[in-house]
Amino acid sequence: MERLQKVIAHAGIASRRKAEELIQDGRVTVNGKVVKELGVKVGSNDKIEVNGVPIEREEPVYFILYKPRGVISSVNDDKGRKVVTDYFSEIPARIYPIGRLDYDTSGIILMTNDGEFANTMMHPKGEVEKVYVAKIKGIPMREKIKLLEKGVMLEDGKTAPAKAKVLSVDKKKGTAIVELKIHEGRNRQVRRMFEAIGTPVLKLKRERYSFLNLNGLTPGDARELTAHEVKLLRTEANKKR
Repeated sequence: MERLQKVIAHAGIASRRKAEELIQDGRVTVNGKVVKELGVKVGSNDKIEVNGVPIEREEPVYFILYKPRGVISSVNDDKGRKVVTDYFSEIPARIYPIGRLDYDTSGIILMTNDGEFANTMMHPKGEVEKVYVAKIKGIPMREKIKLLEKGVMLEDGKTAPAKAKVLSVDKKKGTAIVELKIHEGRNRQVRRMFEAIGTPVLKLKRERYSFLNLNGLTPGDARELTAHEVKLLRTEANKKR
């Protein structure tokens, strides 16, 4: 037996929080009866409908994908460009990306059909650490690096404290490689942070998501997460909420 909102989230209908709202709004039925109370548990034989449509229960699946540059972090694209789900054509589950990586950014992105898990990973207070490596135009002085670490003011507010380290510099080309560790997940955040200190990003890659890395993967490769890895990710995210 599982909580109704969790089953709805696992079916990929909505996040757990949104599922709770659907229940409270009277838009969910169990065996033909409207259920408005949270905490109701259902079994595998119970018939659940959301807005009159039966949900299709799927076993939750979790993947890590090494997203190449030039791929959209979405399930489809109206311009016909390649999307992350194209790499999972053999997977019957209706999976989708957790968060986004820019079109021109490569690296780790998680894929799932578990709405509750996705919501946990993206919760503002539970954001796990993400490590980016950026090739930037210009060689940042120490005070600029400290600005990144203390937080820089963007149009949508000041960023949270981060960790930054210059890995290498090319004085001839006037470029540098910088590692940046953040916990937030705003739109194009890393690029905007570097732009804010006057060193625009030339190339960007997300190399780590929590303890997950790209070892053994090449662009376009994916692998399923183990049950232990999923448990560790949940634990880390929930610790910070």
